[in-house]
Amino acid sequence: MPPVFAHGRLRLYLLKLLDEAPRHGYEVIRLLEERFQGLYAPSAGTVYPRLAKLEAEGLVTHASEGGRKVYSITDAGRAELAGRGAELDDLEREIRESVSELAAEIRDDVRGAAGRVRSEMRAAAGRTRAAESSSFAEAKEELRRVGQEWKEQARQARAEAKSARHQAKEFQRIAQQVQEEVQDRFSRGDWPKGVWEGLSDITAQLGGLVAGTTHPKAAGQEPPFAAAPADEVPEWARDTEGSGDPARDLDRLLDRFRDEIRDAARDHGVSEEQLAETRDQLSTAAIRITGLLRSRPRA
Repeated sequence: MPPVFAHGRLRLYLLKLLDEAPRHGYEVIRLLEERFQGLYAPSAGTVYPRLAKLEAEGLVTHASEGGRKVYSITDAGRAELAGRGAELDDLEREIRESVSELAAEIRDDVRGAAGRVRSEMRAAAGRTRAAESSSFAEAKEELRRVGQEWKEQARQARAEAKSARHQAKEFQRIAQQVQEEVQDRFSRGDWPKGVWEGLSDITAQLGGLVAGTTHPKAAGQEPPFAAAPADEVPEWARDTEGSGDPARDLDRLLDRFRDEIRDAARDHGVSEEQLAETRDQLSTAAIRITGLLRSRPRA
C-alpha cells in the first residue's frame, strides 16, 4: 500500500487541523481517522513527535489542561499555512484519492480473506469427520476417568464424615463423664477443685481427639480422677490451691485454660476441620459446666 501522506504532508495537515481549533494529541488522531473514513488512523508514535517538532520550530504552542497538552497554532504557523495554500489544496485531493485506494485494497483483501476462509472451512470439515471417531473414544475415556475420580472423592468424604461423627460422639461421652466426676466433687463440697480438674481433663482429652488419638481416661484405662502422669497434666491444672474466693478462683482457672488452648493453637496451627470440631466440643463443655455452676445450692 502506498504511503498515505507523502514526505512533509502530514506536517502541513497538522497545521491545518490546529488552525481550525486548538486540539490535544488524541483529538488530532481521531480527526485524521474521521477524515479517512476509518480506513487509516495514525499512531501516537507518528503524531506526537511531529507536534513536538512543530512546537520546537515555533509553529505551534501548547497549554496543559486536565493533565493533557492542548496544542494551538501560532502566528508563525498561520503564516506558513497561508504561504502553502496551493500545496494544501493538492493535499486535500490526495487524501480523497488515498481514501479511494485504501477502500479498493480493503475490498480486495476481504475477497481474498473470504476465499481463504471458505477453503479452510472445507479442509476443517474434512479433518473433523476424520477425527470424530477418535475424539469420541477420547471423550468417553475422559468421562470414565472423571467418574472414577468423583467416586474416590465421595468415598474419602464419607470416611471423613464417619470419623468426624465418631469424634463428636466420643467427646460427648467424655464431657458426660467429666460432668459426673465434677458433680461428685460438688456433692462432697469440693466444687472449685472439681471444676478445675474437670477443665484439665477436658483439655487433655480434647487434645487427643484433635490429634486422632484417644485419651487413656476416655478408653476406660483409668478410674475417675485417677492421677495422670505429670507430663500429661498442664501446670495450671496441678495448682488447686484456692484463695478463699471461689468466683475469683474460677476466673483465674478459665484464664489459664484459655491460655493453654491458645498456646497449643499458636505452636501447632489449626486446620478448618480442627476448628469446627473444637467449636463443637467447647460448646458441649460450656453447656455441661454452666449447668453444673447453675446447680450450685444458694447460701
